Amino acid sequence: MKHITFYLDFISPYAWLAFEKLPEALKGLSYSVTYKPLLFAGLLKHHGQLGPAEIPGKREWTYRQVLWLAHQHGIKLQLPASHPFNPLGLLRLAVACDAHGTPNRYVCETLFRHVWQTGLEAADPQRLAALAASLAPQRALDGADVKAQLQAHSDEAIAQGVFGVPTLAVDGKLFWGLDALPMLRAWLLGDAWFDGPDWDSASQLATGVLRPK
Repeated sequence: MKHITFYLDFISPYAWLAFEKLPEALKGLSYSVTYKPLLFAGLLKHHGQLGPAEIPGKREWTYRQVLWLAHQHGIKLQLPASHPFNPLGLLRLAVACDAHGTPNRYVCETLFRHVWQTGLEAADPQRLAALAASLAPQRALDGADVKAQLQAHSDEAIAQGVFGVPTLAVDGKLFWGLDALPMLRAWLLGDAWFDGPDWDSASQLATGVLRPK
């Protein structure tokens, strides 16, 4: 049985869509999943990037596209009252719900729906307090151990080459985004394409020009 590590941040609508579609995308296959929340902003900072919601034009397109994708896949999605927002409270709550910092699917689903199915402020303190009361985390959200585990997830992801969410890691390979789910399924099924030259050749392509920073 293959094991998948699902790196996510509740701030990402694509992570919500991929989370929701994963069981259907991998239907009939034998696998297990560990969910590891991390701070998407930390990935962006490490790689020197802006998030989609920080770029005019791309921001609007991102919201339109995720609303279309949700419609296309039959997934309820309602944009929160404001976005981006500070997701640390939600991330720490998820980590605090498990002794090892890896929340189960129910916890992740509850947090995703809190953000992407209500149309309300995702980081509102009163809503966060109510959410914490309903999930009854095992540890304090502001505990040093919780903060350390959340950071450890980010450090682990960066060390593997993760640059965005959602990223699903299996057998040393990374599959990024909702549209990578069919590719992930093909890998789990043993598709012969992965034994050919294309996967490795992508990392060997020469860089023709670099823009000045």
